[in-house]
Amino acid sequence: MGGFFGTVAKASCVADLFYGTDYNSHLGTKRGGMATFDSEQKTFARSIHNLESTYFRTKFEDELDKFKGNSGIGIISDTDPQPIILNSHLGRFAIVTVAKIANLAELEAELLSHNMHFTELSSGQTNQTELVALLIIQGRNFVEGIENVYKRIKGSCSMLLLTEDGIIAARDKWGRTPIVIGRKEGAYAATSESSSFPNLDYEIDRYLGPGEIVRLRADGVEQLRKPEDKMQICSFLWVYYGFPTSCYEGINVEEARFTSGLKMGQTDTSEVDCACGIPDSGVGMALGYAEGKGVPYHRAISKYTPTWPRSFTPSKQEMRNLVAKMKLIPNRAMLQGKRLLFCDDSIVRGTQLRDNVKILYDCGAKEVHIRIACPPLIYACPFVGFTASKSPLELITRRIIKELEGDENKNLDKYATTGSPEYEKMVEIIRERFGLTSLKFNTLETLVESIGLPKCKLCTHCFDGSSCF
Repeated sequence: MGGFFGTVAKASCVADLFYGTDYNSHLGTKRGGMATFDSEQKTFARSIHNLESTYFRTKFEDELDKFKGNSGIGIISDTDPQPIILNSHLGRFAIVTVAKIANLAELEAELLSHNMHFTELSSGQTNQTELVALLIIQGRNFVEGIENVYKRIKGSCSMLLLTEDGIIAARDKWGRTPIVIGRKEGAYAATSESSSFPNLDYEIDRYLGPGEIVRLRADGVEQLRKPEDKMQICSFLWVYYGFPTSCYEGINVEEARFTSGLKMGQTDTSEVDCACGIPDSGVGMALGYAEGKGVPYHRAISKYTPTWPRSFTPSKQEMRNLVAKMKLIPNRAMLQGKRLLFCDDSIVRGTQLRDNVKILYDCGAKEVHIRIACPPLIYACPFVGFTASKSPLELITRRIIKELEGDENKNLDKYATTGSPEYEKMVEIIRERFGLTSLKFNTLETLVESIGLPKCKLCTHCFDGSSCF
């Protein structure tokens, strides 16, 4: 997915920029980048590093002295090298994006046909942030250029532009990804994750609306474009992506996870000895489930964080599987002879869950029940890059549908409907293959209720195929 942080201050912005960007590290592990503007020297400084084998902090800590200025932007990118710096008729600017452009090839061909060129290539492909920048400079001003992006791309795109006159923050037209504005004395900031703010002494000032554009300066925020009325913010932010202390649209991630578990526990009839969470995103749900069910919460699996922090971003599935296995350590003393109920955020491919279940039985678990925070993932997401999936068949649900129907695209609406015969058959097959005592997914209605936004403001496409470009 990716996350960014930008700040404009009356004093040096470098420390805030460095730590604020680092607080988005849970959103990606491919590349990190920072850029600052020195208003005295009228110069930009930029650095980009590969993060696939190390952390943002360790890559940038030793070169902070090269960055100077009162304004800057940083990015944790799951896609291309960023920031990009351009000189154009709009002036000089650096840009970072959190984006997924489904029609990248089409736009690339069109721009090339108009004698434009691309200089930033990653793995032989056009850098989508550069493509966004080229769409922007087609406008007579920054707002018109950003609106051109909104009109032309299919997918999503939120962005920060570091200009010679502050930072322009522009949220995706449908609000699929968030931007939060923070303030403190002498500075303003914009970020993907509000959890970037507390330890840097920022208070949440506002949440940008869908398609809203603002300019940040050290002394205030200027609205350049009003927000759209319609919103489709990604519901998976609360299920998986979001850091527990983050808030989107004023709704806390951990609170939503706790509520979803609470509601599930209050209605679940399974007899279990305790509730446990698969770290990290399953823990909040498990705590809620334990309270709703009236059973104790036990930490039967612990996450080893010093060297295995995240597992969803390595490009190769084999590496993702290895990292996922290495980071979770079972506690045999808390498992042996127990009827265990584990909460997890989702089942995508199923590989990690299958391995985890085998480990639990090997450690002496008597029963293993699994509760999933969201409905089954039936549709691949065309709007937000939340997995490295290249095909719908990487989803375990679609593979099972293909086995049952002979076509992975047949009767998807029936398999997406909780309680339908097709749904029940699919869930039972997953349960059997994993050797689970029981398996239940949260309903879409419960997920929406737990988040607390109207269904029409949430993108739930991966569960019910309801959204569109």
